[in-house]
Amino acid sequence: MPRWLRDNGLAVAMLGAFLVFLVLQSVFGWQTHNEELTEFGAAPLSWPAYLTSGHFAESVFENWESEFLQMGGYVLLTAYLVQRGSAESKPVDQTDRPEDDERRATPQSPWPVRVGGLPLVIYRNSLSLALLLIFAGSFVGHLLGGTAAYNQEQALQSGAPPIGVWEFLGTSDFWFQSMQNWQSEFLAVGALILLSIVLRQHASPESKPVTVEHASTGA
Repeated sequence: MPRWLRDNGLAVAMLGAFLVFLVLQSVFGWQTHNEELTEFGAAPLSWPAYLTSGHFAESVFENWESEFLQMGGYVLLTAYLVQRGSAESKPVDQTDRPEDDERRATPQSPWPVRVGGLPLVIYRNSLSLALLLIFAGSFVGHLLGGTAAYNQEQALQSGAPPIGVWEFLGTSDFWFQSMQNWQSEFLAVGALILLSIVLRQHASPESKPVTVEHASTGA
């Protein structure tokens, strides 16, 4: 195996799977949407046209929204909250790790650590900030795509006039879509946190070592 692929295998596998599933989602979503259009006597869309439709944007961004909310919230909450015995928690009595102290910076440390001040403040929280910013962007994408999809659906079904983005934000339809994804994401993370107390997966950094007692907290 080439060294680059060996060193980046996890990211390649995850992003490769993402692209495959995204393409498959677009194909099946395109077919489903065209079936709906045909039922109402509307002309079907080409696949490239479907990729710019509200139906596709809504389905993509409502899922991204929940994923990045979950990950951003998880990264932030694990900085302050603990779960005794879980591989997903830092040790119960630990606050910052010694390596988090900027006074221990070396010439090889990232430049914000060496500079200090505002760059360091931002860098110390940059992972959760980045994830939550992607969540915010996905939330907006879901809202815009959902508004377009809702207006098209209403026009086909009843000929109702289109509504604006702020009006769609106030509909139960938008929040139903969000909540059905948000709750499942936090359930999955909560299950991982609790199951990692007593269950193991050898060689995985998401699990405690097989021989470690259940009460041990952290990886």
